[in-house]
This record gives sequence, C-alpha cells and structure tokens, in this order.
Amino acid sequence: MEAETRLLQLAGELAALPIGDGVAPALRALAGAHAPGAPLPRAMAEAWLQSRGDKIAMLALAWARERLRLTLEELLARTPIRGTLPGAAETRSWLILAACEAMALEPPSAVADRLRSLLELTGHGPDRA
Repeated sequence: MEAETRLLQLAGELAALPIGDGVAPALRALAGAHAPGAPLPRAMAEAWLQSRGDKIAMLALAWARERLRLTLEELLARTPIRGTLPGAAETRSWLILAACEAMALEPPSAVADRLRSLLELTGHGPDRA
C-alpha cells in the first residue's frame, strides 16, 4: 500500500506542473523519487515481493505505476517535442520512467549525471531548462 500511495502522490505532483514548462521539473521529481536511498524504490520492491501470488495486490501496484506513466505521458503530449529522444509521448514516458526507476540501482554519485542525460535527451538540459 505504501508503494501505491507514493506512486499516486508523485503522479499528482506531476499533474500539477505547468503545461509547456513541466518536463524538466517532472524529470527532477521522478529522479529524486527513484534515487538510491529514497523511500519509493524500497517500497516498490517490498510491495512487489509481498504481492507475489496476490493478483489484486499485483494489479494495484501495476495500476499505480501506470497512473504515474500516464500522467507523464499527458505532460509530454502537451509539450512541444524537443531533444533527441524519439517516439510518441507514450513511448517517451515509458522510456523516461524506466530510466528513472533504474536510478535506484545506481551509485548515489551517478544520479545527477543520469538526470542530466535525461534532461539533454528531452531537450531540457541546462542550456534550455
């Protein structure tokens, strides 16, 4: 339940971002939420382990994650495409979320570099953010 709550709260934060200028803040929020030592990755891992064999719990976790991805997709769809990250908003939201989730497995010192790469790929790097 903690993981679902955290995912839905994060989706709410992203939904409140301004249209057009919300991609960089969204990426920063996602990277921060998935950083090594942040509560969300641990909650996700625990929820995934606890939901094994429980279809309802598994679906609840998957739905909360999908809600977050859909919120990111909506933000990307309403923002002019910049950068070199290819694909439709649906594809880009999936790639960005997967990249942010992978940050939980990175050394803490690498997170800033990974975030900078995502910002550059989406055209929201330091020179444009």
